[in-house]
Amino acid sequence: MQSGQSIRASYPTPVEVHDLGTVDYTDTWHLQADLANQRADDAIGDRLLLLEHPSTYTAGKRTQPEDRPTNGLPVVDVDRGGRITWHGPGQLVGYPIIKLADPIDVIDYVRRIEDALIKVCRDLGLPADRVDGRSGVWLPAGWFDGTPKPERKIAAIGLRITRGVAMHGFALNCDNTLEYYDHIVPCGIADAGTTTLSEELGRDVTVKEMENPVVDALFAALDGSINVEKH
Repeated sequence: MQSGQSIRASYPTPVEVHDLGTVDYTDTWHLQADLANQRADDAIGDRLLLLEHPSTYTAGKRTQPEDRPTNGLPVVDVDRGGRITWHGPGQLVGYPIIKLADPIDVIDYVRRIEDALIKVCRDLGLPADRVDGRSGVWLPAGWFDGTPKPERKIAAIGLRITRGVAMHGFALNCDNTLEYYDHIVPCGIADAGTTTLSEELGRDVTVKEMENPVVDALFAALDGSINVEKH
């Protein structure tokens, strides 16, 4: 797929946005699967689910035993790619149920989601970018107020493509706690940190504040009208 073209099979038909509030992870996973099957059969159009989850660890298909939590909390083993992560209040989760145009290019789809979230962070004044070999959106290592900080992930991405339809999606850390990341190896990456928009900006950045900017940037990226440059 080339920049400037939509990756959606049904473009320019609009994507329906559903704000679900705070919903159980497993229930939402089953909802996604049902919607993805309907989308594959063309019974519905593209959807975007926006939500928060109660505190939940989820393990993708590449999760290793050493990644798993040390605090005894349960883990939902799920059919997305990637390794283990945490979801919880204060984190904006988005599940685009999108039928992809042929030929399906999964890497391009991931990059477009990254583009959207990078743009959102940069619009807030943060130097967000990709890190080679690592999915998601990152802030660079450096010294801040006299304190060294490692590379820090601010948004995670994990996907599944089935029958040409994408499900699962992204999680943008807004004003959530970082406590639960201390008990896992987030996304299987031991030499980097995690952060939130609130932590980096020094003010409370809520999920509600970020919903519209994320939706606008995501639709633009999927339809080919933004393509961020690497800093």
